[in-house]
Amino acid sequence: METVTSKDGTTIAFDQIGAGPPLVLVAGASCDRAVDARMAEGLAAHFTVLNYDRRGRGDSTDTPPYAVDREIEDLEILLAAAGGSAVVVGLSSGAVLAGHAAAAGLPVGHLVMWEPPFRLGAAAQRASLEYGERTRALLAEGRRGEALELFMTVVGLPAEAIAGIRQSPYWAQGEGLAHTLAYDAEVMGDGSVPRERFAAITATTAVFTGGASPDWFRAVGKAAVDAIPGATYGELPGQTHDVAPDALATAVHDFVRAHAPYARQP
Repeated sequence: METVTSKDGTTIAFDQIGAGPPLVLVAGASCDRAVDARMAEGLAAHFTVLNYDRRGRGDSTDTPPYAVDREIEDLEILLAAAGGSAVVVGLSSGAVLAGHAAAAGLPVGHLVMWEPPFRLGAAAQRASLEYGERTRALLAEGRRGEALELFMTVVGLPAEAIAGIRQSPYWAQGEGLAHTLAYDAEVMGDGSVPRERFAAITATTAVFTGGASPDWFRAVGKAAVDAIPGATYGELPGQTHDVAPDALATAVHDFVRAHAPYARQP
């Protein structure tokens, strides 16, 4: 484990593995670097991967009050640790955070977004805001388990699956991360694609979705591509939101190889 210190004094912990062009992996909601270790290992076949704990998770510390801008500063210091610029791969809501960071002008060489969970339409966007409000209310009352269950319900897990997860080793880990569900809700806002902000992204960008994911993931992925200048869209056959590490790693590798400045890397 290595650490860097963000601008507000928060300690950000990360593991660095692999060899090749630098890559920073940005976790989604209810995940930390331990959850994403297999993904990092897959990417490490092609890249030097910095797999980090977002603030408030794992071995990273936290500095309230939360602000999305502080998470962007965390990414900035990680890019510096990676050598000044890097490929940034964001997973789910982590993809949205990565997009905000790229739009803010951070030195993102290539941006890869895996199934950013945007919402299309007024009803879905109202539901996104209501989810954030309910999550913050549950966490304010210390009801972490209920907040985690609400998150799993919103992302589409059936009640019997959630009941099974409650009995699994992950549940204690998930409750430990539950307070950061409010952070991801802040990142997502009303769930709409921030078109004006994303129009400022200059990094070479790809948005990938899974061929076996619900149709709405493909719809919002294409909407994100439409908002980002020059972005490309790709669909990984047979993949769901819980994408196989080797499938995403291959897609990222092929995308980066096809675009300067890393196209000459083996």
